[in-house]
Amino acid sequence: MSRFILAHDLARRRAVAAVAEAPAGFVVTVEEPRRNNAINAALHAKLTEIARAREWAGRRWDVEVWKRLLTAAWGRATGQQLVMLPALDGMGVDVVFRRTSDLTQAECRELLTFIESWEAETEGQEA
Repeated sequence: MSRFILAHDLARRRAVAAVAEAPAGFVVTVEEPRRNNAINAALHAKLTEIARAREWAGRRWDVEVWKRLLTAAWGRATGQQLVMLPALDGMGVDVVFRRTSDLTQAECRELLTFIESWEAETEGQEA
């Protein structure tokens, strides 16, 4: 299996050559890159800041809970499919949404912008 990051002309030529030589039935996918370490660090820094400073529903939550809350809110704001399902153990409901590890770099930047907007809009408010 070959993977090419199309960062320069040589990489593009090698990718084209690999496609030309690939056996029938092979699959080619061209996609945006997933989030990188810098974007991931920025996201987690922002979530850590929120977790230290904010309460929601009467208490402070850890970074993971804030990540889930804000990712779900961003998903609804951008029209993504979120599903509420009865919990498998019959104890309430679970919300199924995209994992941040599956986001492209552009989507992760969009999520960060959403979080910053949410922070500005809700400054001084608690639920």
